[in-house]
Amino acid sequence: MDGVNHSVVAEFVFLGLTNSWDIQILLFVFSSTFYVASMMGNSLIVLTVASEPHLHSPMYFLLANLSFIDLSFSSVISPKMIYDLFRRRKVISFRGCITQIFFIHVTGGVEMVLLMAMAFDRYVAICKPLHYLSIMSPRMCIFFSVAAWVVGLMHSVVQLAFVVNLPFCGPNELDSFYCDLPRLIKLACTDTYRLKFMITGNSGFFSVLSFFILIISYIVIIFTVQKHSSGGLSKALSTLSAHITVVILFFGPLIFFYTQPSPSTHLDKFLAFFDGILTPFLNPIIYTLRNQEMKVAMRRACRQLVSYRKIS
Repeated sequence: MDGVNHSVVAEFVFLGLTNSWDIQILLFVFSSTFYVASMMGNSLIVLTVASEPHLHSPMYFLLANLSFIDLSFSSVISPKMIYDLFRRRKVISFRGCITQIFFIHVTGGVEMVLLMAMAFDRYVAICKPLHYLSIMSPRMCIFFSVAAWVVGLMHSVVQLAFVVNLPFCGPNELDSFYCDLPRLIKLACTDTYRLKFMITGNSGFFSVLSFFILIISYIVIIFTVQKHSSGGLSKALSTLSAHITVVILFFGPLIFFYTQPSPSTHLDKFLAFFDGILTPFLNPIIYTLRNQEMKVAMRRACRQLVSYRKIS
């Protein structure tokens, strides 16, 4: 990256969430609690799926992948934000800022594809149960996983290829608590109209399109079940409710960030905080709340961990 970017700015200063010390202490306790809880919850899901043979199915394979991505996404934003709550001057290097943006968009792109793969999995399971194992084969699961990472990497690299060459000569203050493209390119010492349009087309259109594809797929599933079996509708709605909730929680803030013409700073920060801290914590709860099989397996995994620690 050295020699490519001709910026005068070597670091960026975050204005953070608030200037009130009391509110920062409250945010520290709140965000630390939810970050640790999300790390433990998502790690437990990954460990449970990996260790329980009866959970080695396409649905749980995709769920474990989603939990791993939630772990990664949360770790890109939360530790730096929590650390900065105790710093008067919240700074990040140019290289660190670009790195943070890279991983935010990689994990975001991967999660979009995984959510679509999970919707497809539920469609096949509910609408074509007799062909489920042949369609959702191990090869198909691996294909979804690889495709998710390829899309995530391409989504991130395409945008950053233009950003790293922008000149930044001041000011260097970001009215946020983490680096992201919309606010960063505002600080560039050049006309960024075309770049803003490209980012809106890439991140904004990608988010909106993925969201509508998912919602339409859930509607198709519901109508298909209703047409063939009115009794199975309540079961399908129970299964899909968790997926729909996660989709709304994930895509809501993204669509707001990348499609709004005039950013609202306070709402922007609130949604960013919600997306970075709360969503990775809520996902494991939402997906396991109504899944009795997963809850039993997680309890068994916890008991095994406790027994292992006592023995060692």
